Amino acid sequence: MTGLLHRQRAISVSLAAGVLALVAVAIASAIYSGGDRPSGAPTSRNDQAAATAPSQTFVIHETPQPHPEITFEDGSGRPLTLASFKGRTVLLNVWATWCVPCREEMPTLDALEAALGGPGFEVVPLSVDRAGPEVVRKFYTEIGIQHLGLYVDASMRASFDLAAVGLPTTLLIDADGRELGRLVGPAEWDTPEMIAFLKTHLTSH
Repeated sequence: MTGLLHRQRAISVSLAAGVLALVAVAIASAIYSGGDRPSGAPTSRNDQAAATAPSQTFVIHETPQPHPEITFEDGSGRPLTLASFKGRTVLLNVWATWCVPCREEMPTLDALEAALGGPGFEVVPLSVDRAGPEVVRKFYTEIGIQHLGLYVDASMRASFDLAAVGLPTTLLIDADGRELGRLVGPAEWDTPEMIAFLKTHLTSH
């Protein structure tokens, strides 16, 4: 009799342990599936935008986000802000010549500007090289950049103000100067998929 009671108790303990394990798995799955979405990633209200986003993933905000004003210079030393580009969609690429992934993606940004650049869109490659515009100009010449403008923030302040956690970081900015989304890391900017995605955000003129 005592042996039977021990066996029943062991079975009950095993069943309880099994139930707890299943509950733990269910909770972990719920946390993973709910928490895997990056901060600011599309939700059900903008699933259509998510469907058109390229696999080299832009994190698209639910609503356009304001950001601190930044200052920088063009290749001739003329001071600029993002307000200087108001009225057109801007792809702001924060980069540096010493950043290998930045260097590798630059020809594709040049090709993107050749394909889409105009009154309603501009790629703005913002170098944070402390050495200033000359090092950027030399790099452009070395790799045959033909369509991109030259923009420099030698203070590197812009990367901090824009919360660029690494290089390259690329922001998609609307005609009113608000951030639509961003991509951290390099990308192939001239693929048909990427160009089609960016076309959905172009400012029409």
